[in-house]
Amino acid sequence: MDFVLYKGTWKKSVPPHKSLYESLFLCKQMLKIGGVLLINTFDFDTNVELPYYYVIKDSFGGIEELSTKVRNQIRKSFKTYDIKRISSDEMLRVGYPVFLAALKSYKVKAKIISELDFVDSIKKGSLKGNIDYWAVYDKKTGQVVAVAINTLHGDCCEYNTMKADPQYLNSTYPYYGLIFEMNRYYLDELKLLYVNDGAKSITNHSNIQTFLIDKFNFRKAYCRVQIVYQWWFKLMVVLLYPFRSLIPVLKIRAILNIEEIRRKMDYL
Repeated sequence: MDFVLYKGTWKKSVPPHKSLYESLFLCKQMLKIGGVLLINTFDFDTNVELPYYYVIKDSFGGIEELSTKVRNQIRKSFKTYDIKRISSDEMLRVGYPVFLAALKSYKVKAKIISELDFVDSIKKGSLKGNIDYWAVYDKKTGQVVAVAINTLHGDCCEYNTMKADPQYLNSTYPYYGLIFEMNRYYLDELKLLYVNDGAKSITNHSNIQTFLIDKFNFRKAYCRVQIVYQWWFKLMVVLLYPFRSLIPVLKIRAILNIEEIRRKMDYL
């Protein structure tokens, strides 16, 4: 089965270019096992502009493809930092302080992950065998100021998590060097089909996707989305939908936002 259940939602475990439309019967069978909704994307990278998409980069043109300003920021990053892939053991050693500093700085309140949960997630990831870890080290002090965790899917790579200590972001540009080096490694060295920063944000709590599109020539790969609810959960969504702009709870608003996308798809 190509689906995994995570926090009450069934999602495809395969990369989006391998995801297909599923029968309603199969979707309902999975919901009988558990969960309250199923989200599936299909028709990946269609040439029709749709309200749902993945943010991807499928070519690497070196530093020359980027603007002069971004080139300078990347050069400053490389001058200040060493950027490299690391082992899971090294991530366990250096990663948690960066995660903690990043989460505490978010404008939208984020759940602070405990060190125990952080260690558990890294250990579980290392057992999968397809997780890459990256770190950005200050050349002078050896301190880690940013990290990334990516998932390899054979012929593509998903950028799952990027965290940075906020005190360094606007002066020495650790993200610029990190993103450039990851793009170079996966697209130029490994020759993968694309790197993927995930589907369209439905909570709008982060500007990372806009940043990647504007600064690093990522693009929107439009696709269609299939959503199936438990019957009682669908009733709740229908009742709350007219009031979606008034609901302050981020998780509920996210579900209503995806429902809005689903309804728009019905007219396309």
